[in-house]
Amino acid sequence: MKHLVISLAKRYLRSHLPLRGLLSRACKKYQVLTLEEQFELNLLERPHYFFCMLRGAKLAASLGYERASVLELGVAGGNGLVYLESIKSEVERLSGVTIEIYGFDTTEGLPEPRSYKDLPYKWKQGFYNMDVDALLTKLECSKLVIGDVAETSKTFFDEYDPAPICAVMHDMDFYSSTKDALRLFDCDDSRILPRFYCYFDDTVGGVDEMYTEFVGQRLAISEFNAEHEDAKIGIPFHLRAINTSRNWPQKIWIYSRFSHKDFSTFIAEENQQLELT
Repeated sequence: MKHLVISLAKRYLRSHLPLRGLLSRACKKYQVLTLEEQFELNLLERPHYFFCMLRGAKLAASLGYERASVLELGVAGGNGLVYLESIKSEVERLSGVTIEIYGFDTTEGLPEPRSYKDLPYKWKQGFYNMDVDALLTKLECSKLVIGDVAETSKTFFDEYDPAPICAVMHDMDFYSSTKDALRLFDCDDSRILPRFYCYFDDTVGGVDEMYTEFVGQRLAISEFNAEHEDAKIGIPFHLRAINTSRNWPQKIWIYSRFSHKDFSTFIAEENQQLELT
């Protein structure tokens, strides 16, 4: 059965989008393929979540961490947190690292845009509010960090004492909210891995959003880089080269803290000698 699914996926997925959905549902129901195999075949519902969490957990393991945290900034209805929980055990098995999950939200939906930088032509106050009680019935281990991120970013580490951050999913839509959320990165080395993948949902968009580096999340990223000498949020060029019909690789960025005590720790294979043939 597994070989049949893999064969069909490799032959038809790029030109038959409905087949992807069918195979994805079959894999989820019958557990035919592992999450890694589904990722390689572009079958996962949220490949960016799996990629960021797994790579962060594996880096944590390479650096000797036993626990690591994944943050979702902008929970909305909660489907993202539910998905993170659904892949958590497999990522823990693959990495050997225990994962903690935290979701940041006001529960009241988007606030009122502060300026043109928040794209008021696209977003309105109240979009994406949360039914807290309904979401809590679906969550098993995630912790909700409720409140304005401008304030919760200041109290998060003291209040929750999370394991070091290994991946972050940014989906707060606004420039202002993203800029406030990025203050989480101004923490002690012990609270964060030296580098990790971040998913910024609102950096590509479509013809109506018209995202540039002068508004929205891209502006918040640009200003963060200008304001920090020892930390930057940059482009993972190897992901930009992926040939896929889905745009998630274009929304992945890498946070790096060059002054982190573990940034230069060697994690690659010890024997990289190339023999003369």
